[in-house]
Amino acid sequence: MKTISESRAFGGVQGVYSHASEACDGEMTFGLFLPEEAQEGPVPVLWFLSGLTCTHENAMAKAGAQGWAAEQGIALVFPDTSPRGAGVADDPAYDLGQGAGFYVNATEAPWSPHFRMWDYLAEELPRLLFNAFPVVEEAQAITGHSMGGHGALTLAMAFPGRFRSVSAFAPIAHPTASDWGRKQFTAYLGADEAKWAPHDATLMMKKRGFDGPLLIDQGASDQFIDLLMPEALIEAIARRRQPATFRIQKGYDHSYFFVSSFMEAHVSFHAEALFG
Repeated sequence: MKTISESRAFGGVQGVYSHASEACDGEMTFGLFLPEEAQEGPVPVLWFLSGLTCTHENAMAKAGAQGWAAEQGIALVFPDTSPRGAGVADDPAYDLGQGAGFYVNATEAPWSPHFRMWDYLAEELPRLLFNAFPVVEEAQAITGHSMGGHGALTLAMAFPGRFRSVSAFAPIAHPTASDWGRKQFTAYLGADEAKWAPHDATLMMKKRGFDGPLLIDQGASDQFIDLLMPEALIEAIARRRQPATFRIQKGYDHSYFFVSSFMEAHVSFHAEALFG
């Protein structure tokens, strides 16, 4: 693992690191904020998964999470959204290829050699993180924005007991029924829609749900709300009688201004679960 940078922030350290990834068959980069308490011993950790077109850097620089995490004594992990590099398949469209991994393991050409973001986030990066840094494996929570909200919700429901809480900002809530999902799942996973279902938060909510606290914020003026389909996930939550807080925020769009406006509430929400 290589240290790209380490900067003092809110009494702790905001680092950026890269490493050779077996899952993605190439170099991967992630950000990690460690609060001051990590100097004395391991701390709980909150994962933040980013959305379409983002690298590890977008949320790290724009979400305003470090100050709130420092107050609570929580580490933050900012993974990249896809493999990258000259030898990695890409597409001219912003919503496919590099920057648009959709947190799945691709099985179709030309994506399958590198686009294995599910394995990367479910297995490889956690293993590296817990071996190399003072964070507590038994105290994890996860959140994300847009495509990252989709990833956070599906990972949380796929691994019962791993995450003490899950939240999302404007998640892609029903990708098997949306152009933000059907296009990418066809490319990455093929035409068999049965293979898509484990990566759809609405379908996973109907099938399994989440055994823990759940918080979702959605901007009412989100320019992509028809692609996100929050109403499908709301209905699935209600039908399952899943304990959850789903807030429609008047006037807010899809940007990091929206995310940063409610970041304090999300960090506090996770802190209650992580320390409770």
